[in-house]
Amino acid sequence: MKRKTSLLCALLLAIVSIGAFVFVFPAGQSTMPEKQPAQDTAQTQPTEQPESVEQETEPTTESADDTAPLGTHPMDGIIEKMTLEQKVAQMFWVRCPDTGAVELIEQYSPAGYVLFARDFEDKTRDAVAQTVQSYQDAADIPLLIGTDEEGGTVVRASRFKTLRSWPFESPQEVYAQGGMEGIEADTAEKDRFLLEMGINVNLAPVADVSTNANDFMYARTFGKNAADTSDYVGVVVRTMKQDGMGSVLKHFPGYGSNGDTHTALVTDTRPASTFRDSDFLPFQAGIRQGADAVLVSHNIIEAFDANHPASLSPTVHQILREELGFDGVIVTDDLSMEAITMTAGSGDAAVQAVQASNDLLLSSDFVTQYQAVLDAVNAGTIDEDTINSAVRRVLQWKSNLGLLEDAT
Repeated sequence: MKRKTSLLCALLLAIVSIGAFVFVFPAGQSTMPEKQPAQDTAQTQPTEQPESVEQETEPTTESADDTAPLGTHPMDGIIEKMTLEQKVAQMFWVRCPDTGAVELIEQYSPAGYVLFARDFEDKTRDAVAQTVQSYQDAADIPLLIGTDEEGGTVVRASRFKTLRSWPFESPQEVYAQGGMEGIEADTAEKDRFLLEMGINVNLAPVADVSTNANDFMYARTFGKNAADTSDYVGVVVRTMKQDGMGSVLKHFPGYGSNGDTHTALVTDTRPASTFRDSDFLPFQAGIRQGADAVLVSHNIIEAFDANHPASLSPTVHQILREELGFDGVIVTDDLSMEAITMTAGSGDAAVQAVQASNDLLLSSDFVTQYQAVLDAVNAGTIDEDTINSAVRRVLQWKSNLGLLEDAT
């Protein structure tokens, strides 16, 4: 209790120091009623596209030098009161376990949970909200609660009729029926739907460029060229930011026509120019609109680093930071996917992910990977300053979402 009280005091001091104010939708707050299915409203929705998002004013996001000495960053009031164990745990975004979820939070204090279909099945919105609140109540530092509600083939929650009358449609279907205004309305409704259940991050939008229906990733993408996909990504991120929903651009540096890294090791042989001229553009559009996080794929990108999956490649992360100018949270794809397990053990993959400059590690094997990173710091393989920089970004994201304010 004493540790939790001191951390909460540090949270309050951090909020005062940055003067942050972010509107938070409390769980269970009344929201707008669900819109009718897009098929019923398509004829009433304008199909004209708005001006390119590049012409709009860029939003501002609280940021600071994450590599500065400890004591100079707004989040350092919290970090200085954290143990090394707590800091390492804040770098893990954990697949919510079937059992013992509250106990794991109480023991380790991870950054948060990612919810999958099993966490929503046969539950009402109130039941999900109550469960999520029990996780938040157990946490020393408020949690990032995320899920993948992309629409179309990936809908973790809206697939269940106890939560929504119909699943959210794919971006391609929404756009075909309502244009960019339809995309904006659909995004806003997803935000309301998730926020009502206490979910503060949607792992979306998919920023990959694909125009070939045979591509593995095609159905999850906007299905158009880089310029149109950039407009789509910009609209989605801007809307999510306005709604107070955390956003995650994926899958950097661009998935292309590659196969499924859930089940295989995949190598992308395209030249670097293709990424810079096409694949990077939607990510740049999302970054300009204030995207909170970028998820890095497990594809091996020969043009940048032929020896490591992108998620474990320092070179790919350097490109994201320096060429694209991204200063938010960098997230791995799940480190238990076959593309990683075929190349590294679970613990070693986590260590490599930290060394590559990821801030958050998506983990389905948390205890093993957490211990491996902690051991690497204690052994001097990973510098504690690296941990501090990552935790600064994670805490800053939580502050930007209003979570730290909510804790006080």
